[in-house]
Formats: sequence, structure tokens, C-alpha cells
Amino acid sequence: MSTVALPASTLRIIAAAPHRLMFFIGATNVLLAMLWWAWWLISARWLGGTSAQPPVPPGWMHAVIMQYQVLPAFMFGFLLTVFPRWMSLPPLQRSHYVPVGVGMFGGQLVTLAAVAGFADPTLLLKIGAVLTTAGWFMGTLWLVRLLNQEGGRTWHAVSCAFALGFGLLGLVLYSLYLYHPDARVMFVTIKLGTLAVLLPIYFTVCHRMIPFFASAALRGYQLVRPMWTLALFWALALIHLWLELRHAYAWLWMVDAPLVAMTAWLTWLWWPRRTAMPALLRVLFLGFAWLPISFGLYAIQSLKFAASTEFILGRAPAHALFIGFFGSLLVAMVTRVTQGHSGRPLVLGRVAAFAFIVVQIVAVTRVIAELLPDALAVQALAAIGWLVAFAPWVLRSSWIYLTPRADGAAG
Repeated sequence: MSTVALPASTLRIIAAAPHRLMFFIGATNVLLAMLWWAWWLISARWLGGTSAQPPVPPGWMHAVIMQYQVLPAFMFGFLLTVFPRWMSLPPLQRSHYVPVGVGMFGGQLVTLAAVAGFADPTLLLKIGAVLTTAGWFMGTLWLVRLLNQEGGRTWHAVSCAFALGFGLLGLVLYSLYLYHPDARVMFVTIKLGTLAVLLPIYFTVCHRMIPFFASAALRGYQLVRPMWTLALFWALALIHLWLELRHAYAWLWMVDAPLVAMTAWLTWLWWPRRTAMPALLRVLFLGFAWLPISFGLYAIQSLKFAASTEFILGRAPAHALFIGFFGSLLVAMVTRVTQGHSGRPLVLGRVAAFAFIVVQIVAVTRVIAELLPDALAVQALAAIGWLVAFAPWVLRSSWIYLTPRADGAAG
């Protein structure tokens, strides 16, 4: 095989299906982004801040990169794969999803080059924003076209598309900030990414897929998806967003307490009663269980603020959500899809189990960091733990995306 044919054949394999391409991009990004963030935290705590300082405050950049570049790569890989299946439509072709991958991957690489201090960081951030927005727009466009073709009857798809629209708004605001820096604009950008993009999409996918996966794995399992909970979740999430944008922290508990009750009830409702769960299914339930925990922390923080104007717990609720909920389900859901769509047995495996367990440790570590005197040191240790958790998982997953299906089938 010639040196030219090898890369071409590898690219054809990666681009054989949207989940292959976008999961490969996400897996690469999940390490690169956290490698930069871990190094910045280590430098800030122990090396006198010798790492390059990006033109945007590093904490804000960390939030933007994770919310609008790293996790969305996995989301688009999943949604571009399942939308046609949910709506019984033909699968999307390479010409549809490859531009999405090029934009998202290019945007991430250029952005990371900027925060690492290469060339003109401000210019690179602007280029990265344009590429990311272009990829996001293309992905959203094809998904909305599928919705229009089907008539918008699949509410889970409508919910995800609605959240992706908020993502476009967030990216536009981020781009505006790069030209006219205003902390208020970045605040809205970050809050939109958390509460109007990632959270609703994750919840929607869980609402549809966790009962489905349970019914496929367990004989006699009753599949229940109360649709009113999806509508109520959206309403409560948007009210929480509105209150945060108004800095009305004393009132957040009024929406967070119902969110705790509803998500805890769904965890109880979906949890199998009579049959032992396979590990690949159990991690989905355990990851979802972080959602009521996260909003429980938000509610406690709000109640304390309402009673005394003391803001306790810091970013602990947010990181219970980001690492505990988003991180755990990233491992659980992507492993499930990767195994199934590569013709492999539907088992968790040691590598994914290791990643999931370490993510739990990292989540707890990052939450308690807010309560310790040397918070920055513990944050750096949590970032290192994230790299330890994901490095073997990324290597194994990437090898799967770079090789043909184990069963010889296409895709």
C-alpha cells in the first residue's frame, strides 16, 4: 500500500458514518482541551503563572471550549446519526456531515492554538469562532431539514434542534465579545451554553434513550417516557437561566427544587427493579443520578443566599453538573453507541469502566475543591484526573473509529 493510499483509506473509514467522524473529533478534543486547562492550572498554582495568558480570561475560555467545541462534537455525532432513525428517514451522507466535522475540528484546533499563545491569539480566536459557528450552523441546518421533512412530529428531535438554536445564539454572542469585549456578553454566552444547550440536549437524549436501552437489555422492562417531564424540564431550565442572567440567586431554589424532585423521580421510575443490570446500562443510570444531585446543590446554594446573602459552594453545583452529569454520561452514552455501531458486543469493558470510575472521583474532587483552603491546587489535581480518566478511553475509542467495523458491515 502506498503512502498516499493509506491516509486516504483511513479518512474514508473515519468519514463512513457521522458518529465515527464526530466522536473521533470529540475524543481528540477532550484530551487537547483539558491538557491546556490542566497546564494552565498547574502553572497558575505552582509555576508562578508562566503559561501563556490568552486575550480572554482563561476560566471563560475553558467554559467556551468545553461547552461550544468539545462536548458538542459528541452531540452532533450522536444527533446526526439518530435523527434519521428517530424519524424513519434515509441516513445523512458524507456531504452533509463532513463539513460539520471540518468546522468543529478546525475551530477547536485554532482556538487551542490561540490560548496556547501561538501567532496572533486574538486573530486566531476570531478564526476559531468563525469555523466553529460554521460547523454548528451546517449541523443544525441538516437536522432542521430532517425535522421539516418529517413534519416536526418527533418531540425529542424538536427539543434537541431548539437547543442547538440557542447554541448558535451563544456562538454569535461569543464572536461579538471577541470584537467588543464586554463581560456581560460573555456571561450570557456561558450561561446559554450550560442551561439552554448542553443541559436540555443531555436531558432529552436521556429521556429518549435510557428507557430504550433498558428495554433492549432487560426482558420484561416497561418502557416509560412521560412527555410532560420533557416540557416541564425545558420550562424550569429556561426560568433558571433567566434568574441567573438577572443574578436573582435567592430565587433559584424555587425552580431547582422541582428539578430535583422531577429528575429524582425519573431516576426511580426508570431504574430496573427485578433484574440485575449489565454494567453498560448501569453507568447510564448512575450518570443520570448526578442530575438531581447537581440541582440539589444549586438549591442549597440558593436557599443559603436567600437566608443570609452568603454565596456558598462556589462553582461546586456547576461542576457536579459538568463533570458528574455531562462527564459520566459522555463515557456511558458514547461507549454504548461506539460498541453498537462498530459491530462489537454491548459491554462496558475495562477501559470504559476505568474512565467512568475515575470521572466519579474527579467529580467529587472538583466539588469539594470549593470547600478547601487551597482550591486552585485541588482544581489542578481534578484536571489531571480528567486526563487520567479519558486518555485510555480516547485511545481505545479512536482505534475503533479508525478501523472497519468488527462485523464487516458498512458504517
